[in-house]
Amino acid sequence: MKFPKNYSLSEIADLIQAKFIGPTDFLVTGLNEIHMVESGDITFVNVEKYYAKALGSAATTIIIDKQVECPEGKTLLVSEDPFRDYTFLAKYFRPTPLPVNTRFDKGENVRIGDGTNIHHGVVIGNNVQIGKNCLIYPNVVIYDETIIGDNVIIHANSSIGSDAFYYSNFNKMHTCGRVVLHDWVELGANCSIDRGVSGDTVIGAYTKFDNQVHIGHDTIVGERCIFAAQVAIAGVTKVEDNVILWGKVGVTKDIVIGKGAVVMATSGVSKSLEGGKVYFGSPAKENRKILREMAALARLPEIISKLGK
Repeated sequence: MKFPKNYSLSEIADLIQAKFIGPTDFLVTGLNEIHMVESGDITFVNVEKYYAKALGSAATTIIIDKQVECPEGKTLLVSEDPFRDYTFLAKYFRPTPLPVNTRFDKGENVRIGDGTNIHHGVVIGNNVQIGKNCLIYPNVVIYDETIIGDNVIIHANSSIGSDAFYYSNFNKMHTCGRVVLHDWVELGANCSIDRGVSGDTVIGAYTKFDNQVHIGHDTIVGERCIFAAQVAIAGVTKVEDNVILWGKVGVTKDIVIGKGAVVMATSGVSKSLEGGKVYFGSPAKENRKILREMAALARLPEIISKLGK
């Protein structure tokens, strides 16, 4: 991102209240992440093993959490929290767009908290509660009885509270449950969360979804989980706190994924997984085990060849 005009190093330092190392009038022209930076940009680093990469990048101003020797031709902003200050600058120079002249549909008995912004084309059903300081992007559909906490972000075209996928001999079970999104949840674009058949589908506080995530009926997702794009979880599943599911992970119904588990991309979870471990494959197995199996399989032609002699 390029700034609307050039700023001096001291002006940027004043904005984030950071100590600076370099000429006061050194020009700063924009900001970007480490893999996209060019001369004039600010980037940040907050992990020591990445110091050399940041300091050696094309960026000419680096927000860093420790005072180090400043390379020639560059400047430093020493911050106790570089991620926080980089995020502040990004919001300062390009704030989140707020809706203008919006029109959205809402049912009866809808409660919307102070500071919540709702974009054009949103549809809100009956008896919905939305907390404070939420941001609902265009064309989101929020079905009846949904409960949404404070500081929740829902990106465009997501659907919250659609019917459970539940049939008996092609006869549909009537869905009368709810979806509950706790505080600080963020849902990417085109996510879909089915309500419980008669209970609640719950997404815990601070959990973050990428685009195109699907959550089945009566599933409970814990706090501070991260689901990457196209994760799909069947109904009546429990995902405990701090679980990470990378892209295209599929999870079967009625199982438990333990606290702190990590499932690598494109894996298929067919049974409960113990927490605190990394898993891969379909069916998903502990990562170390499946890597050993893959290494052994790669040697199979050699072994067969030796046996043939």
